[in-house]
Amino acid sequence: MTTNKNLLVELFVEELPPKALKRLGEAFAAVLVEQLKAQGLAAAASRATAFASPRRLAVHVTEVAGRAADRAQSQKLMPVAVGLDAAGQATPALLKKLAALGADASAVAGLRRQQDGKAEALFHDSTVPGATLADGLQKALAEAIARLPIPKVMGYQLESGCELPGWSTVSFVRPAHGLVALHGSEVLLSVTALGLKAGNATHGHRFEAKADPVVLRDADSYARQLREEGAVIAGFEERKAEIARQLRAAAERIGGGVAPIEDDALLDEVTALVERPNVLVCQFEKEFLEVPQECLILTMKANQKYFPLLDAAGRLTHQFLVVSNITPDDPSAVIGGNERVVRPRLADAKFFFDQDRRKTLASRVESLGKVVYHNKLGTQGERVERVRAIAQAIARQWGGAELAAQADQAALLAKTDLVTDMVGEFPELQGTMGRYYALNDGLPQAVADAIEDHYRPRFAGDALPRNEVGVVVALADKLETLVGMFGIGNQPTGDRDPFALRRHALGVVRMLAEKNLPLDLDALLRAAVPAFGDKVQDPSVALRDFIYERLAGSLREQGYSAQEVDAVLALRPQRLGDVPKRLAAVRAFAALPEAAALAAANKRVSNILKKADAVDAHVSEVLLQEPAEKDLYAALQRIAPQADAQFAAGDYAAALQTLAALRAPVDAFFDGVMVNAEQTDLRLNRQGLLQVLHNAMNRVADLSRLAT
Repeated sequence: MTTNKNLLVELFVEELPPKALKRLGEAFAAVLVEQLKAQGLAAAASRATAFASPRRLAVHVTEVAGRAADRAQSQKLMPVAVGLDAAGQATPALLKKLAALGADASAVAGLRRQQDGKAEALFHDSTVPGATLADGLQKALAEAIARLPIPKVMGYQLESGCELPGWSTVSFVRPAHGLVALHGSEVLLSVTALGLKAGNATHGHRFEAKADPVVLRDADSYARQLREEGAVIAGFEERKAEIARQLRAAAERIGGGVAPIEDDALLDEVTALVERPNVLVCQFEKEFLEVPQECLILTMKANQKYFPLLDAAGRLTHQFLVVSNITPDDPSAVIGGNERVVRPRLADAKFFFDQDRRKTLASRVESLGKVVYHNKLGTQGERVERVRAIAQAIARQWGGAELAAQADQAALLAKTDLVTDMVGEFPELQGTMGRYYALNDGLPQAVADAIEDHYRPRFAGDALPRNEVGVVVALADKLETLVGMFGIGNQPTGDRDPFALRRHALGVVRMLAEKNLPLDLDALLRAAVPAFGDKVQDPSVALRDFIYERLAGSLREQGYSAQEVDAVLALRPQRLGDVPKRLAAVRAFAALPEAAALAAANKRVSNILKKADAVDAHVSEVLLQEPAEKDLYAALQRIAPQADAQFAAGDYAAALQTLAALRAPVDAFFDGVMVNAEQTDLRLNRQGLLQVLHNAMNRVADLSRLAT
């Protein structure tokens, strides 16, 4: 039995792609540990700690055995009648099978007989030696490297002295220069990877390491030695937390309630760029603050990886934070260098802003006719006209002349910032710059806000447009995209959705539902189609189903059961703002003692009506013969009007609760009445009664979908 020790594996490489580093580190650790556990070398309780810095991927694993335990193996060979002759001697087939397993005729006496189905079979029992750590780690390391989510593989020549026979190049995310494999303090010398042999030495910070190389004493000293001797914080999350701490501390030193902008993606990227973070305070000239802060923030974050500082009101200040990878005694040169680098970027933004304001948005409309939108759908100019037409149709359904006029103006100008210099340089600012330029042109605030907001919601959880004009134009813009792309056959397939149609559909859903708009979905889709003329085939039916599918997925993510969602959306409710109330009503109904029986009865009614020809919801009292059908009819006459009134008032829960009183007469009807009577008039009358029942019961949701 071998003693368990902790294991450390590190790949030392050239600078890894920062946006992929976190994922690479997590995947390297997860796969390596998974493979060690699969071979019995790591225990189920073994804990793995991943390390990832710009120049290393590593993992520390607790409780790793030097050799896996031997395991018993039983292998079925063949039926006894095939393996042994009449005298009980091994047949050639059995001997051949044993030879393939590395055994000979002497093993025949030790074979085990066991019933296998109807026949008795021969089994060979053996003990498989456990894998050594060196062999098991070699396999695990190869698998971990092969399964890394590498964004782009590069090939490189092996270093002199490291070349393996027959190898000329290696393919990996970046050239690798070192491999560490330590089991406790023991170096697993036989382990290799990427043309490198395992050792116990790594390298620290390029400029600030106290020792180079850093010779590791054992697996457990890795992080401590790298920090103390190599000036490197090896753990990604530890380094990230240290950067966040320094950012907060620097802001507190400045005072005045300033705080660094919150951006977890930027924080992750900067964490992947430095090994020993050092946060410094820099500044730029206050005159640049005349430029919209979104422009300055974007250029500082995207191009320079700086953290802008905002005041307590959320306004950009002239100071920003830099995360340096060095800690000089005098940081002035580093600060000055970063300030010199950012100044031309901000000057460009100011130049673009000043130049763009010399032309009105209205004067740019004509230029959109020269910008191709889609080869089957024309230019951005043609698209703008379609959005205007759809916006007009929505405004007519919803509001008055003032809303229609403002929506038309916003739709006309919404895309004009696409031909400005600022958006040409920073496409992420489309809409945002349109708002600033609209205000500069003296347009109404509602129109300016709508120009920015018509892209909303841009992602899950994004804010909705802030005013009615914005909602109208945002709906029109998204419906134009959906109808146009569906109309030319560009629906999403599998994971592919190049035109973000799922996002656009969810945006439509969110606006209709969360704003509780008095707009019918089918009417919206029908109103959008004419704007395309003969460019598209009418996709309304397919598009409606697509939107309801997105709605269903969203509702399930919010915690509603698939059964509840199916019951409500089966009716294709036109006012999506009603859907949450319907779902709440269905959930309350499902908790009633009568719910299960009524759901089952509804399912039975639906099946009967499906098999019948077109059934008229009409009942002739003179044809009601059985007491149970008379009682059901009387109950419907008494209960249905009350439930209808509650439904009309929007009190869906009360309507379903009122209908629950039908359980007893419905049960009695199915117990005592033959629906499909031979006499035609009786059969049609009873089917008509069921149709009346079905109509009354299924206004809020299709209750038959609740039946188990």
